Amino acid sequence: MDRNCTVLVVDDDDDVRTSLSEFLTSGGYRVRSAAGGAEALELLQSEPAVDGVLLDLVMPRVDGFEVLRRMRERPGQVPVVVLSALSDAEDVVKAMKLGASDYLPKPFDIGELDLVLRRALERPERRLPTITGSVQIAPVEPPIGVGEASALPPTLSTAMQRVWDLVRRTADTDVPLLLIGESGVGKDVVARHIHASSHRATKNFVKINCAALPGELLESELFGHEKGAFTGAHAEKPGKFEIAHMGTIFLDEIGEMDFRLQAKLLQVLQDEEFYRVGGKRPVRVDARVVVATNRNLESAIASGTFREDLFYRLNVVTILVPPLREHKEDIGPLVRFFVEKYRARYKGGLEQIPPEVMERFHTHDWPGNVRELENLVRRLVVLRDPAMVLGELGPVRALSSVPVEGAAGPPPTVKPAGLHAALPEDAPLKEVGRRAAQVAEREAILRALMRTGWNKRKAALRLQISYKALLYKIKDCQIIDPRNAAMLKD
Repeated sequence: MDRNCTVLVVDDDDDVRTSLSEFLTSGGYRVRSAAGGAEALELLQSEPAVDGVLLDLVMPRVDGFEVLRRMRERPGQVPVVVLSALSDAEDVVKAMKLGASDYLPKPFDIGELDLVLRRALERPERRLPTITGSVQIAPVEPPIGVGEASALPPTLSTAMQRVWDLVRRTADTDVPLLLIGESGVGKDVVARHIHASSHRATKNFVKINCAALPGELLESELFGHEKGAFTGAHAEKPGKFEIAHMGTIFLDEIGEMDFRLQAKLLQVLQDEEFYRVGGKRPVRVDARVVVATNRNLESAIASGTFREDLFYRLNVVTILVPPLREHKEDIGPLVRFFVEKYRARYKGGLEQIPPEVMERFHTHDWPGNVRELENLVRRLVVLRDPAMVLGELGPVRALSSVPVEGAAGPPPTVKPAGLHAALPEDAPLKEVGRRAAQVAEREAILRALMRTGWNKRKAALRLQISYKALLYKIKDCQIIDPRNAAMLKD
């Protein structure tokens, strides 16, 4: 794991800044933090070896927009991921025009942040650390209303229909549920729908990531502590189990929980009571427990890192959430769902995903699963430039056996955005070769531009061509800089 990657966290909210720093540190990053824009600019001046910045937009005195402006005046291109509760598309566009690499609205999942940050910091010679799971950086969430159970992502696949059938059959019971599946498949969505479909829907849904906090801190978060229980415990604090009383508690990445703490969790499941850290009297609690993992718990039991008795206590009902590559027929409905979601959030944006992007979506392997798809659709809605997404999806591969939704006959020809229409079947071989070379060049140029923050001189060095030649090829391949103001106003 690379521990030489330094990320600067800039946010005037102490809790958010602390949470981000803890999550990033647990993932292997070195972290610096600043409580405001002025402090961030001073730190960047004194410590230029910062690899990336997480930047809040709304701050007193020197806000995030001013920080971006001042950073543009400095030499070098430090990738900046903007974090803000602002949802106006104009603010997002303004931040991107000022040089931001990407944007995440608050509250967000740490797994989504990891995906965006890794892309912003991507270097061919570097393997960045991975922060697992999806802990939401936000206060304890209000109860999920019963009506929200209908806000279910659409599905056409048999695989996902089996998942939702199991959810319907088990939601209103109180048995523990174990959700298994790769990172990004939507285990969080399943857990929320289980709660929203149950008789506990009017009570709290509380989520915590067992991998994001060290054992001692996780114990305090789950079970609370008494005043004076340890250094810094200046007041009594209820734990997440108490907050989830009569509701649902969702323990993500349960396979990463400290072995000693697993015994305390087992006690809660068996006796419905526990002791706070430093406490002398038991606390009784009635909470539905839903857990999730992307690990093989049987293997963890064999290696001695997971308790067998806890596994059997949790494994009453297991729901396997399949990876997106195994139910690609759901891509079309999911894309429409996310387009509507982010058009409503940003008050406008791209209305329909271009056919060439949809075609590429159906050929992609989706290592980041539904989370990756959602993130790409959100960027398309805001930036309205298919080139940015097509470049990230990598080289064109043959379409899978799953047809593009609504298509008739054989799968359509995949063509990158901005190039001419598909070649006729009797096209000369020379023209076929020229077009294939242009497509390959376009994708290579896009990757180089994104890895250098659209710095054309650096991209030319990476591609080992002259700056002038790169400018010619960008024009020839019809590549549009996403920060171009004219394009963003279309």
